[in-house]
Amino acid sequence: MIERLTQLPGIGQRSAERIARYILKQPIEETRKLSLALVEARDRIGFCTRCGNLTEEELCNICTDASRHQALICVVEEAFDISVIERAGVYSGLYHVLGGVLSPLEDISPAQLRISELLKRVMQEKIDEVILATSATTEGEITASYIAQELAGKGVRVTRIARGIPVGTDLGLADEVTISKALRGREKIIGGAED
Repeated sequence: MIERLTQLPGIGQRSAERIARYILKQPIEETRKLSLALVEARDRIGFCTRCGNLTEEELCNICTDASRHQALICVVEEAFDISVIERAGVYSGLYHVLGGVLSPLEDISPAQLRISELLKRVMQEKIDEVILATSATTEGEITASYIAQELAGKGVRVTRIARGIPVGTDLGLADEVTISKALRGREKIIGGAED
């Protein structure tokens, strides 16, 4: 069990041991429920054929929601990123899940991601804007840059989510790259010639 648990992302040997101890202390019925829940989820949940979101149907609930802005696509790395954006409650467009990021070191090329599907959607669905919401890692930046280049000249506005200092963070704890991006992405509060 510990060996299997360490194969999960973010679970090291010590965490796997703690999880295994917890499971073994539970009544057998609770362990069966956990096992059954894992198998049922894997059997029932798949990917939306349009955007790549997790769903039990052919199309996810976001793609079938006619009230959402149909000419706006937010590109994310993984389906779980959608729930993070949705919780903020400020975005009402559609999504496109890449299924990862470009990574020359891990031999992940554009062909292994859902980039060609994104390009087809942009052309077929008459998209006005594509928002690139990949992570602020080297791979996320490379992926965003690649997609922006692929969309250049296609008549679609390409934007990138702002990067900066997280709310509640002490400025002295931020690294130079974060501060640089925060300064470049600053917003006007008041003042200037046009006021």
